[in-house]
Amino acid sequence: MLAFPRFNRFKRYEEHIQSMQITKKRTFNEIISGFFLLSHPIPVLFHIFAVTIFTLLASWPRFIWSVIVLVIAAHAAMQVSIAMLNDFCDRRADAQSKPEKPIPRGLILPHEALITGLLMIAIMFVLLIPLPRLALVISLCYLALGQAYNLGLKATPLSGIVFALAMPLIPLYAFAAVGHIPPIILWLVPAGFLLGITLNLANSLPDLEEDEAQGMKTLAVVLGVKRSFAVCNITIVICAAMIGILTITGIVPANTWIIVPVLIITFLAVAGMLFFFGAEKPKKSRKTYFYLVTLSCILLSGGWLIGVLI
Repeated sequence: MLAFPRFNRFKRYEEHIQSMQITKKRTFNEIISGFFLLSHPIPVLFHIFAVTIFTLLASWPRFIWSVIVLVIAAHAAMQVSIAMLNDFCDRRADAQSKPEKPIPRGLILPHEALITGLLMIAIMFVLLIPLPRLALVISLCYLALGQAYNLGLKATPLSGIVFALAMPLIPLYAFAAVGHIPPIILWLVPAGFLLGITLNLANSLPDLEEDEAQGMKTLAVVLGVKRSFAVCNITIVICAAMIGILTITGIVPANTWIIVPVLIITFLAVAGMLFFFGAEKPKKSRKTYFYLVTLSCILLSGGWLIGVLI
């Protein structure tokens, strides 16, 4: 009988999980640790930080804390659901290339990840009920993009487009959720698109070689390591230049005493990343590069909003 490689790999993976269940009984602390790791705590924390900044800016100067908490909690639940279902969808590939992850390690069983991820979506819906319907619509669009990424687009060049489309939805959601939609929101769409591509490439760089070995065609794999680093830095610079031009021309009026320092820090950050990170640097430095890119994107977009709204 002919053997089917995909089926055999899946069977070996299932046998691996079953053997771990038989030979090792999980402790309560291991289960808690597994769920914590399953939620991708550091990337999700960055998203929560971003939505918190945008929500506070959208609420300025009248803070209704009950609404603010709902807005942040609903988005956090959605991000956690995307993270958990990402590991569920990637469990077979992770068993080969990332055995340290909670599902391959046996800390969390696949059906537990699936159920918990779906539960977080249900929690998101409950938290969104008291908020404006537009916030729900935007959240559903973000959720659809996130799950489409998990279900297959992650392995294609469209992964970058998914990120680029999703990023502008975070400030749009925050402002819609508090019922305040100023004109600058429209300009956040092209800015978010550029920064979304940046974040996608920076997020993909640490695993680029593994993704390529598995036959994935992510945007970072297509571009390669060197060009992915270059595009990351260029898109941040283009976005910063756009903000500067909009401020100087008065198309989007803003306080220059806020915008100028934000742009200076952004350009210094890019210069530092060009000097300390790149294709020729150790691979382990790419994760730090992703965190710095994320902080730079939050500084640039959040600083711009502060300069416009305050």
